[in-house]
Amino acid sequence: MRNILVLGGTRFFGKRLVKRLLQDENTQVTILTRGMAEDDFGDQVTRLTVDRSDSEALAAAVHGRHFDVVYDNICYSPDDAAAAARIFADSAGRYILTSSLSVYDPRPEILSEADFDPETYPLRLGSREDFSYQEGKRLAETVLLKQNAFPVAAVRFPIVLGTDDYTRRLHFHIEHIAGGKPVGLPNPDALISFIRSDEAADFLYWLGLSSLTGPVNACSDGAIAIRDILSMIEAVTGKQAVTLSETAQEDMSPFGIDESWVMDTTKARSAGFTFLSLTEWLPELVARLHASLSHRE
Repeated sequence: MRNILVLGGTRFFGKRLVKRLLQDENTQVTILTRGMAEDDFGDQVTRLTVDRSDSEALAAAVHGRHFDVVYDNICYSPDDAAAAARIFADSAGRYILTSSLSVYDPRPEILSEADFDPETYPLRLGSREDFSYQEGKRLAETVLLKQNAFPVAAVRFPIVLGTDDYTRRLHFHIEHIAGGKPVGLPNPDALISFIRSDEAADFLYWLGLSSLTGPVNACSDGAIAIRDILSMIEAVTGKQAVTLSETAQEDMSPFGIDESWVMDTTKARSAGFTFLSLTEWLPELVARLHASLSHRE
């Protein structure tokens, strides 16, 4: 029987990961959250209600338990990473940190794992409030990948999209274009990587069964210019996008970047994972979201 702990498993790709894990008869799943979001897992999972930033409460909640794999989807600071390293030193067989494309600065070249090396990055401790999202993820990787108590993989996801995206980033663009509102884009020709929420969950599941360690890029095959995303939306809405290089903050695109932001996935593909094709699923997702938003109106 495999024992799996998921920190943050009640929404988006974390919830999809739990559902995938529950398909395995020989797996016992424990989810740890603050208890702010309900789930529909019933008695299939064990629940621990803890604020993971409260290191004493976290240690007490998992005391005496062993986990073959710990998935950490909610680590945003070096302090939280350092606490996890201490708490799970003798109880985790493997640790998978959900990290981000954000550890890289946007640049024209395709980004490989070596373009940000947490092993040589200067370590600073602090809480989530002390750092930007980018710096928090960089330092969380640095803490966990430098410790030696258990093997760690840090999954660098780009923007994750799906019908279940609670941040509504793709929704934003559809609603703005359909409503004739301007969309602020510094560089519409910048290329960007994406991954779909179910694909992200599948990758995390696969990684938990693999022996891959260190930083790992994970995104759908291919990249797309932000201008081309708007064209997809124009096709389904019948409206022309109004784009501006600068606009009010509430109208600035969540995809608005100055330079391309594209990852290379050779490491993961060489280890055996097959990614979806971005150009095959993104138009379908745009159409589905537009249909659901139109139905609500």
